Amino acid sequence: MSAKSFVEGGIASVIAGCSTHPLDLIKVRLQLHGEAPSSTTVTLLRPALAFPNSSPAAFLAETTTASVPKIGPISLGINIVKSEGAAALFSGVSATLLRQTLYSTTRMGLYEVLKTKWSDPESGKLSLSRKIDAGLVAGGIGAAVGNPADVAMVRMQADGRLPLAQRRNYAGVGDAIKSMVKGEGVTSLWRGSALTINRAMIVTAAQLASYDQFKEGILESGVIEDGLGTHVVASFAAGFVASVASNPVDVIKTRVMNMKVGAYEGALDCAVKTVRAEGAMALYKGFVPTVCRQGPFTVVLFVTLEQIKKLLRDF
Repeated sequence: MSAKSFVEGGIASVIAGCSTHPLDLIKVRLQLHGEAPSSTTVTLLRPALAFPNSSPAAFLAETTTASVPKIGPISLGINIVKSEGAAALFSGVSATLLRQTLYSTTRMGLYEVLKTKWSDPESGKLSLSRKIDAGLVAGGIGAAVGNPADVAMVRMQADGRLPLAQRRNYAGVGDAIKSMVKGEGVTSLWRGSALTINRAMIVTAAQLASYDQFKEGILESGVIEDGLGTHVVASFAAGFVASVASNPVDVIKTRVMNMKVGAYEGALDCAVKTVRAEGAMALYKGFVPTVCRQGPFTVVLFVTLEQIKKLLRDF
């Protein structure tokens, strides 16, 4: 039973991840949009936070930067296809495949194991708080396992936005991981791991726990019978909840993972610099594509999972 839950969750996650990869790529590019280039020495500071010994000229240099034009997910997608070709929408798909195999297989399987273990032996039900606990534990462990693939995926997805001279041009996920280890050390594979784990805990708790809760509520209300309609409604609602809860952490995670060495001192430094330079709403950059990706991803994930469970029920 335990092993089967990992297989079911892994297959469903790989299908969902690969089928929605272009949406995830657009989300990553939007989250990086507006980030200061790594080569610049310009730092955006509010007047109250300017260094006391800074000269007026230096202060002007710090505060007078060209504004970055806003761009929407559709326009960005069209620009990517025009400038890099349609295949660019699947940049990093090999890393997505590895990430889903490691991260999502672990979290989906472990969530089912914990849910079964913690359920009331008589009624078979589990409270919402315990579902959230199961999601937090499963998501954290899954993220720790899958972080190297996550870093590789973010870099491969973001590579096309860099100037030609700065592109990493990884041949695939294996080359990306090998290059990171060689150029930046093994620890670079777990860059941003604290953020990844925090995000994964939030996403898994919000996504899996809310799906189960929405599904139970729909079935108890008797509005829809257990079937495709129930699964689609419950999963899309779960995807929206997960998007709202995780987007700020996801933006910081993306920027930390994609950074050149020394760009940020850590997650907090990245968050502070992002808010100072671009405003608090920068933490919700890419929210529309996040919802547009999380919605379909979660629908495909749970609809596929329910069908796989039916197929493997007798095994």
